[in-house]
Amino acid sequence: MPDKVHLHQDEEKPFLSALQANAQAVKSVAQAVAPTLGPKGLDTMLVNSKNEVVVTNDGVTILDRMAINHPAAKMIVNVAKAQQAEVGDGTTTATLLASALVDEGLKQVLRGVPVTKVITGIQRGTRFALIKMQERARMIYEMDDEWLQRIAFTASRENEDITLAVMEAAHLMGREKLLEKGFKLSSCVVAHPRIESKVFAGIVVSKPRMNSQMPRIRQNARVLVLADALEPEAFSDDVRTDEAFSRKERLREEFYVMLEHLIHLNVGLIVTEGAVDPHAEEVLADAGVIVAAEVAKEELNKVSEYTGARQIKRSGLKKSPEEIEALLGLCAEVVDDEALSRIRISGGQGIPFATILVGAATDEVVEERERICKDAASAVQAAIHGGFVPGGGAVELAIARDVEHFRNTVQGMERFGVSAVSEALQRPMSQVVANAGFNPLEKIEAVKALQLKRQSDSLGIDCDRGIVADMIEMGVVDPLPVKAHALKTAGEVAVAILRIHTIVQMKEDPVF
Repeated sequence: MPDKVHLHQDEEKPFLSALQANAQAVKSVAQAVAPTLGPKGLDTMLVNSKNEVVVTNDGVTILDRMAINHPAAKMIVNVAKAQQAEVGDGTTTATLLASALVDEGLKQVLRGVPVTKVITGIQRGTRFALIKMQERARMIYEMDDEWLQRIAFTASRENEDITLAVMEAAHLMGREKLLEKGFKLSSCVVAHPRIESKVFAGIVVSKPRMNSQMPRIRQNARVLVLADALEPEAFSDDVRTDEAFSRKERLREEFYVMLEHLIHLNVGLIVTEGAVDPHAEEVLADAGVIVAAEVAKEELNKVSEYTGARQIKRSGLKKSPEEIEALLGLCAEVVDDEALSRIRISGGQGIPFATILVGAATDEVVEERERICKDAASAVQAAIHGGFVPGGGAVELAIARDVEHFRNTVQGMERFGVSAVSEALQRPMSQVVANAGFNPLEKIEAVKALQLKRQSDSLGIDCDRGIVADMIEMGVVDPLPVKAHALKTAGEVAVAILRIHTIVQMKEDPVF
């Protein structure tokens, strides 16, 4: 019998070695962003081989630019990227929760709990926690709800100018647009050094006018949006015959006629997805038409929506002038902003849009202000979608208590995996308290006791005074989608890491 136990332990050694190595790699990554969490979080300086510097406390920026080689660590980076792509904020919380779940899962495995039971328990515990989090959400139904401004203020690192700009832009866009699937308020942020920070009722195209001979400003401009190149139709030069030459000339003549139609229709702005024929550029410049070429598809869509223009292909220019006229959009003003090196469009007849212009003294500072502004915009939009919960780690601590009660209803060894979720949910507040310079163990026990006594989910630690305080009363709240997605994603990647039994180096691809 002893021999069999010894054999079992030997079989487990490769797995435990892999799991411990993965857990350590994950912890190292989390430690890089942990000091940035909370109101007292500090910045991280990133330096590359050219001594170029980025100073930030944005979790996804730190993780994305860190030199990371370990495969499990890269999985954690993907957690942050997924969090950023989905809700635009909460990347540090997602990273800490993922690391905590792996760490607590490892502890249970080292106690002798089968890893499959730990995994199942984590999955059950995470699902239960997400349900409880949803139940605790406070919904927002009106754009003038004061909690929106509090959420923006917290997400903007208490930058009042950014908070006001984000709120103004949100009101200009309207609730219906903010709830629209696929639209991101953060995409309205445009940053540039040495410009005045303000909200612009309109859109910005990230291209200047093609030619300095084109007018810088056009009033009451008709807008053509071309999801194509503004060039004559392509024709193969492979066959050099008189017939081929004649056809090529005919296509060019047709193209010139199309240009004349556009000029006669008094088109003031042409935005194209592709390139522009040099002759067309010259003709349009002479006619006083502003042209922005090779514009990204996303921006092309924005111009269409804002001005009311319908996108057309090059073949659509063959339509009659009357038919083309019906496809044109309209705006009050087009300006080639030389400070931005971009075109600004205002007074569109389509769907209202707003642009948040963010400025600063240097490139390094403006880059960080852009990230902060995008976080605030994402947080406001997330709160409109799903409401908010108490911040500062308070709601996670309250849910940890719920999960612990749920653990008592779970049969078998899966309950140890549920315990891992309960322990991991305490990590955000623990880190916030530590970053504020207080003893996490002492403060968390005080909060736990008072939360239980008052049956509250909003009690946390005032990071200025180190006392238990109501986060709702202090205005410290977070959007539910940010918190929920962080927990969901963290649970998924933690399970994926715990499932890894062995790490095997792949052979290199043959070099020919």
